[in-house]
Amino acid sequence: MEHHSRRAQAGRSPGVKRRTLRIGVIADTHGLYDPAVEPHFASVSEILHAGDIGGKDVIQCLRRLAPVTAVSGNVDGYEQSGWARRVVLRRGGMTIVLCHVLYENGRMSSEAQAWLDLEQPDVCIFGHSHRPTIDRRGRTILFNPGSAGPKRFSLPRGVGILTITGRKAVPSLIQLEARAWKRGAC
Repeated sequence: MEHHSRRAQAGRSPGVKRRTLRIGVIADTHGLYDPAVEPHFASVSEILHAGDIGGKDVIQCLRRLAPVTAVSGNVDGYEQSGWARRVVLRRGGMTIVLCHVLYENGRMSSEAQAWLDLEQPDVCIFGHSHRPTIDRRGRTILFNPGSAGPKRFSLPRGVGILTITGRKAVPSLIQLEARAWKRGAC
């Protein structure tokens, strides 16, 4: 009985397990679907694409792995693409915001700062820079998986996983090979 009381005090009902969510995170595909993402996204509940998709074929291929939520980027023509510029989601009791451009010329834009201040998310997923990033701004985790598209600049190609368990989000970066396996349809 004492064991039961301690569990109740901790805010959990006896026998209730915390659900773990694994979310695939991808950005800057620029029209390239690389099957190298498949083993990394094999057990995700969904995929979040942070823009510069480069074509609906990429989304169709990703949808074979899991449901996809995507935002548009500058390569997509923003709203002209049919995808929103920004999205706010609730997953595992956490607020996640998804956008393409968070930083311009190495600095967070005042528009992005105002949006983050308004939404106060637990996690902000973004793209555009092609630079894999895990950082913080106050209580918000800033997470850029890097680019999963054709290699550009001297930056590595990559994707990410966001794991959410019991109001805790843990982002992780996964580096892909410098060259994509193939270009085109899945």
